[in-house]
Amino acid sequence: MQAKLNITNHSHWNKGKNGPVIISGPCSAESPEQLLKTGKLLAATQKIDVLRAGIWKPRTRPNAFEGIGQQALSWLVETGKQTGLRTSTEVATPVHVEQALKAGIDILWIGARTTTNPFSVQAIADSLKGIDIPVLVKNPINPDLNLWIGALERINNVGIHQLGAIHRGFSTFHQEYRNAPLWEIPLKLKTIFPDLPIINDPSHISGTRENLFVVAQKAMDLNMDGLMIESHFNPKIALSDAQQQVSPEGLFQLLEKLHVRTANSESEIYNTRLEELRSKIDQVDNELFAKIAERMDYTREIGRYKKENDVTPFQLDRWKEIIETRTPFAISLGLSEEFTDKILQIMHDESIKIQSAILNNVN
Repeated sequence: MQAKLNITNHSHWNKGKNGPVIISGPCSAESPEQLLKTGKLLAATQKIDVLRAGIWKPRTRPNAFEGIGQQALSWLVETGKQTGLRTSTEVATPVHVEQALKAGIDILWIGARTTTNPFSVQAIADSLKGIDIPVLVKNPINPDLNLWIGALERINNVGIHQLGAIHRGFSTFHQEYRNAPLWEIPLKLKTIFPDLPIINDPSHISGTRENLFVVAQKAMDLNMDGLMIESHFNPKIALSDAQQQVSPEGLFQLLEKLHVRTANSESEIYNTRLEELRSKIDQVDNELFAKIAERMDYTREIGRYKKENDVTPFQLDRWKEIIETRTPFAISLGLSEEFTDKILQIMHDESIKIQSAILNNVN
């Protein structure tokens, strides 16, 4: 099925005070005083476009702080009025949508846990029929691009045209971050939907304040449309996700350091040189794919020979030999070990697939 989104108005995501849209605020609204104090400090930085706060918090286990609920909506709206900031919160049910809209929340987002369930997304979508409010959809917990696209399509299909996505990372065995960024997935989404604004969420990717800047800078380097960063006037006393929230002053310092580059250049010298280099890459790519095709021809020949001799397609000793010899050679050429491992694994998987098809008369 060909993916298509009708995005007729994304001005909400391209009018940031300093270029990219910056969404910030506490993980959870804890009290009117906490929300107002944080909101005023954030507004004073002159760098924030949207104030965010969690009203309903889906927690993994019961008895954790699950948010104040409906009562906190009025706190968020009042803080928005006093600071001049637009307001945003997460909704996970049609009841949440109804209450948030009635309270006057400006922007809604759908969380990663909700995106995972098409029934929940459809229920939210149905509750939004006839209302074109800005809606952001976070990626699902698992690295499933189609599930993310499906959620966006469901929301778009009921008439939500002020649509955007939030990249908050994925749950994997990755140890460096709380949620592995897997940048290739939001980039693929951007390739499919060039007009879809994508907001990066360094807080949930990082899981700690220490990694926020690195992730935020990477997002800007990849031309993301904005950032959603959790901020609390005193992160140490936050009732949820204290370790990943940053103070408004810390957020100001982070944004001051951030280097936002242009997507293109009008320099004729730059564009000419870029085209020359890209032309060379095109030539190398053609040669590379020709060599890969030649390699697979040898793989087919090996597969037929193995079939004649009733030998299994997977040979552990040969696979270990490939890793042990190719990896050091690739590293000596300036390629990273991680990149080399991925390339070797892809080619090996394809070789096994080809040989298995030959052995089982599929080819």
